[in-house]
Amino acid sequence: MALPKKKTSRSKRGMRRSHDAVSIPNPIYCECGELKRSHRICSACGTYKGVKRIAVQEPDVAK
Repeated sequence: MALPKKKTSRSKRGMRRSHDAVSIPNPIYCECGELKRSHRICSACGTYKGVKRIAVQEPDVAK
């Protein structure tokens, strides 16, 4: 089995791992009050920038 010639320094290890971080999504509030991802159509009301883009079906209320 191949072995590394030298130990990886803390600096090199840190530089390699600097790209491994997971970005945190930036949720914003829609005009209807629901949380949504930025630059996305609101799944609750179907609007984007105040304009109705898609029709959202109302959930059926159980009897």
